[in-house]
Amino acid sequence: MPARAWALGLLLAPALLGGCALLRPEQADADTPAAAAAPRPLPYALRVEVADATLRTLLLEHLDLARLRSVAPQADIDDTELARLVAAAPAQVRALLETEGYFNAQVRLRREPGTPVEVVLQVDPGPRTRVAQLDLRFTGALEHAQASGDANARRLERRLRRRWPLDEGEPFRNADWAEGKSALLAQMRAEGYAQAALADSAAQVDAATNEARLSLEADSGALFRTGALRIEGLERQDERAVRHLAGFAPGTPASETLLLDYQERLLLSGLYDRATVTLDTDADPAAAPVVVQLHELPLQQASFALGVDANTGARASVEHWHRRAFGWAATARNKIEVAQLRQAWEGELASHHLEGMHRNLVSAQAERLKSGTDVVTSLRLRLGRDQSTPQADRFTFVQLESSNQQPDDPALPREHAEALSLNHHIVLRRLNDRLLPTRGWTLSLQTGAGQARSTDAASGPFARLYGRFTLYRPLGNRWFGQTRVELGQVFVRGNVQVPESQQFRAGGEQSVRGYAYRSLAPTVNGTVTSGNVLFTASAEVARPLSSELPALWGALFVDVGQAAQRWSDLNPVWGPGVGLRYRSPVGPVQLDVAYGTAVRKARLHLSVGVTF
Repeated sequence: MPARAWALGLLLAPALLGGCALLRPEQADADTPAAAAAPRPLPYALRVEVADATLRTLLLEHLDLARLRSVAPQADIDDTELARLVAAAPAQVRALLETEGYFNAQVRLRREPGTPVEVVLQVDPGPRTRVAQLDLRFTGALEHAQASGDANARRLERRLRRRWPLDEGEPFRNADWAEGKSALLAQMRAEGYAQAALADSAAQVDAATNEARLSLEADSGALFRTGALRIEGLERQDERAVRHLAGFAPGTPASETLLLDYQERLLLSGLYDRATVTLDTDADPAAAPVVVQLHELPLQQASFALGVDANTGARASVEHWHRRAFGWAATARNKIEVAQLRQAWEGELASHHLEGMHRNLVSAQAERLKSGTDVVTSLRLRLGRDQSTPQADRFTFVQLESSNQQPDDPALPREHAEALSLNHHIVLRRLNDRLLPTRGWTLSLQTGAGQARSTDAASGPFARLYGRFTLYRPLGNRWFGQTRVELGQVFVRGNVQVPESQQFRAGGEQSVRGYAYRSLAPTVNGTVTSGNVLFTASAEVARPLSSELPALWGALFVDVGQAAQRWSDLNPVWGPGVGLRYRSPVGPVQLDVAYGTAVRKARLHLSVGVTF
């Protein structure tokens, strides 16, 4: 083959004319020195004529005649080499079309004289081959479990058959055949059949009838079950917490989901920065060791943050963790935050995870919160037990709290209230992604009952109910929807005053956008006070702004809501708006502009993360 010279700066422009693709060499200015020194252009142009645009693209990407133009647009090709490429082209066309299921393609080739010579390929792909028969069989432990009536095995087999891409009547493609086999084995291995393999596979194509008969036998091998935990990498932390976070007993089918959920719980425990959970597949499948490799976070750690919050303004915070406080298997956390409208200290001492993935904890909080018409200071002490799983968080606790409300008008009296209550909070999640959900729902429920007293009101019992439901749904054509409903009520006699933290206010980010934070509540003597009932709702549609920036979305939304003393006093206000969403790896960043119809002004809102 002659030596080939290469040139830079010469461009090829494909032209699409009347169902054909034409590749022509760029004309150079012969009067320029650069043109005189450039290698000789390829001595041919290529045109592929085929009705199907997808097939045309396939041929132009993989035919030697086409690839040579992109790899070596100015190569030195002599007539012998060109004749070889042209002679090989029809066979290459037919081989490429067979991968797409066309086994009776007709290819006509001609060379049209000119400068350069034009090579024309006229392609008739013929009828597409379809799957006429599918024989999909499973052997091994999966077959035995199914025959014995095991419900999990039967569900798995139905799922494998439902997800198989080449069912009877479907077009046959080599890529689907190969990907289907790989996906089938991957699904079986993910369900605990770690040694699943193909025992036999065959695709018989009858070109005369354009029919394909597929035969596939998948040997599941043994179902692997969990054995002992093999824990590596611990230095300062106890092994018991690692075992408690497993959440499964020996003998449990070792599915991929089981191991990944365990790995996620370890990472969320706040004790390790790396955690890997794998199965020892070289061991006895009936009791395969689960290998847990850990790397601990530092014993003590502090973080500092500066930021701006749409609700409370510019802020600075410092947070400190001690992951073995007082030498106990417990984590101590302290956080101080100073913002324009909020100053707070939070402290918590929580045990490492116990059996059942529970933790015992005690926490305290002191807060000063300023709104447009008052300042509320509060103290809170909690003693309780929580439990966190991938689909639910539960928290049961006793709470002692007090609050002081000081109106901006010094002539108005300060209100003080205290309460002792028993509470239970639960968050349920069914999401496709906890950080960036597009499908599923969350439900947050809070219940509480206790005794309240106040300097300006009678003492008495109270109860509190609160719920927040959020639904995520894809809407098609790259649109996604999100709706939210929030309801709350405090049940209390009219002459009993409960602390501010037990009551409700609306307005601001994650509530009713277009209004100031905590501004939508009853007004008494010109001062906003918290109410005993709450209603808010929101509807939003969003989609990516472009395919080049899939993480940047635009959104349209409308919020509505209000807090009041009684349902009969409720007068919800509206907040429509537009926004931007950046779906970052650590959660969504939202920038919204909403118009408060009741106040007739627009307001900017910024938030990070998903609220459950």
